[in-house]
Amino acid sequence: MSGASRQLALFLCGCYVVALGVHATEPRVADHHEAEHYVAAVYEHQSILTPDPLAVMSRKQALQLMNQNLDIYEQQVMIAAQKGVQIIVFPEDGIHGFNFTRTSVYPFLDFMPSPRLVRWNPCLEPHRFNDTEVLQRLSCMAIKGDMFLVANLGTKQPCHSNDPGCPNDRRYQFNTNVVFSNNGTLVDRYRKHNLYFEAAFDTPLKVDHVIFDTPFAGKFGIFTCFDILFFDPAIRLLRDSEVKHVVYPTAWMNQLPLLAAIQIQRAFAIAFGINLLAANIHHSSLGMTGSGIHSPLKSFWHHDMEDSRGHLIIAQVAKNPLGLTGTENATDKMDPSHSKFLELLAGDPYCEKDAQEVHCDGATKGNMNAPPTFHSEMMYDNFTLVPVWGKEGYLRVCANGLCCYLLYQRPTLSNELYALGVFDGLHTVHGTYYVQACALVKCGGLGFDTCGQEITEATGRFEFHLWGNFSTSYIFPLLLTSGMTLETPDQFGWENDHSFLRKRGLSSGLVTAALYGRLYERD
Repeated sequence: MSGASRQLALFLCGCYVVALGVHATEPRVADHHEAEHYVAAVYEHQSILTPDPLAVMSRKQALQLMNQNLDIYEQQVMIAAQKGVQIIVFPEDGIHGFNFTRTSVYPFLDFMPSPRLVRWNPCLEPHRFNDTEVLQRLSCMAIKGDMFLVANLGTKQPCHSNDPGCPNDRRYQFNTNVVFSNNGTLVDRYRKHNLYFEAAFDTPLKVDHVIFDTPFAGKFGIFTCFDILFFDPAIRLLRDSEVKHVVYPTAWMNQLPLLAAIQIQRAFAIAFGINLLAANIHHSSLGMTGSGIHSPLKSFWHHDMEDSRGHLIIAQVAKNPLGLTGTENATDKMDPSHSKFLELLAGDPYCEKDAQEVHCDGATKGNMNAPPTFHSEMMYDNFTLVPVWGKEGYLRVCANGLCCYLLYQRPTLSNELYALGVFDGLHTVHGTYYVQACALVKCGGLGFDTCGQEITEATGRFEFHLWGNFSTSYIFPLLLTSGMTLETPDQFGWENDHSFLRKRGLSSGLVTAALYGRLYERD
């Protein structure tokens, strides 16, 4: 196993998860010792949008609209300040909105000097640069709330014709995150690298790898939305072992069964053993909701497709996230199901393997006849699947070089169809990136063609091991149950060069259990 594999060869054993949304009216903070924790907030904001993002308006009109959103931001900062919050994160596109053209977004853009070249406090030096009204308000909010503040806005930077990357209109336009310290100083900025159909903005010529330091928790990394699926900057940032926290503004449209916002947020925190402070925009009509403060062992999240209001989450967060341990220290060989799993991985001579199903003497019997293989579209990809029938069994399904395995027991059967699916290929819809995935999903109905549909409710309970022979070390464990509830794996890690996920005692019906692998080098 490679060094990267060993880094991610982590798992969770017997962990109890606390997972809830924390309402702005009643923010709840866990009772932990102050020296070992800091207090963080994320705000899921229902932004006030321009009626026509294609229409060109004046700077004055643009500021009038943005100030309405900034007024709400300021209210949330003051609520958070009363609870001792030390850092607050606001979502992508929360101030200006989205779906602009390059021309129509221009009045919404602030001028952005490089914080690495210029030390500047916009609140105390408001006249130093023109067109910085939004930066000034954010800076003043950080001072009023006495907290670090992370927000997203559109920025502009003039360029010259001798710059080979300079656009025809002689300016760069960036989707930009900014970080202010509690004294209002502009600490750093991050310009989004992996744009998601954002014609109004430019991709920086060089990737920003931004790490900023705080007096209360050390180093934080920062990136935006779609960046979470790519190597740069997200994965490269975490090669710095001192980065234990990431701030993550996003405007994420949920896509089940594998890429709901809270799903990928939590998986990222578990996979890398870090704290992720994720603030999503809230527009339920567009499928945009899902924010959280996620650590490897605990998540405080919010997902609401009904309520139209914004939502503030406040939580105490460990300065050094704990809970991930090496597999060699906690493999429970006394557990019968885990013993069977290890036997299968070791190629037990008493196991007979056919195309889809594995039968072992002395083990729980699976179906005597191999279930049929079928294909269905999931996440716009052509998955190969087998149905999960009966109260217990072992299944295998393969595509290209990836084989996925499931060892399962069901306390009771429900009138629902579940399937084990595999995909090993290039995803090409709404972005191009290479995926290896093993997924146990509840289907939308009882027909095979419904497997892969977006559903949020389920009653089927499982105790299971899910594993695969992945050719990447970058695996994200997805575990979602009925009502958009996050669960924590009992174990997640590597055994015999196979990534595996184990869970017993689900709190509600299973919607998705998956190992989502990224092969960045094949993008």
